Amino acid sequence: MNAALLEHQRLFANLHSIQADVDDGFNVVKSAIMSGHKILLCGNGGSAADCQHFAAELVGKWKELRCALPAIALTTDTSTITAIANDLGYDQVFARQVLAHAKRGDVLIAISTSGHSANVREALRVCHEQGIASILLTGDSDCKHTGSRVIRVPSISTPRIQEVHAFILHTWAQRIDEYYQPWPET
Repeated sequence: MNAALLEHQRLFANLHSIQADVDDGFNVVKSAIMSGHKILLCGNGGSAADCQHFAAELVGKWKELRCALPAIALTTDTSTITAIANDLGYDQVFARQVLAHAKRGDVLIAISTSGHSANVREALRVCHEQGIASILLTGDSDCKHTGSRVIRVPSISTPRIQEVHAFILHTWAQRIDEYYQPWPET
C-alpha cells in the first residue's frame, strides 16, 4: 500500500500542471448546463462507472438538493449498446448514440485512460464532425484527439489516472452546485 499511496500523493501534488485545462473543461460544461444544454458521457470499464457516477450527481445531487441537470451516461442502455455492437461494431456504440442524442450546445465528456479506445475516439470524431463540443479525460498518452478539449493526467498508471478523473469530476460537480441555490427543505 505504501508504494501506491506515495504514487497517488505525488500525482495529486502535481495536479497544478493541468489546472488550466481542468478549469477550461469546467467552463465548457458549465456553459452548456447554464444555457439549457445537456452533458453526455462515454467510457469503458472503470471510466464507464465514472460516467454514470457524474451523470447521477448532475441529475440527482452532489451535496445539496438543487434542480435536476440534464446528463446522460451513454454506457447504461444495454439493449442499445448490444444492438449497435452487433449490427455496426463495438467501435460505434458511443458514436451512434451521440448522433441520436447530441445537439449543438451539448457537451460530450469522453473518458479513456489510454486515449486509444476505438469507441471513445469514434464518438469524439462524430462530435467534431457535428460541431458538438467535447472533452477528453485521458492519461499521459500520445493519442491524437479531434475534440474540443483534452485533459491529460500526467501519469501512465491506469489506477492513478482513474483517481484523478474521479477527482476532476467531483470538483466539477461541486463547482456546478455553487451556481445553484439549494432547494429549501420541505
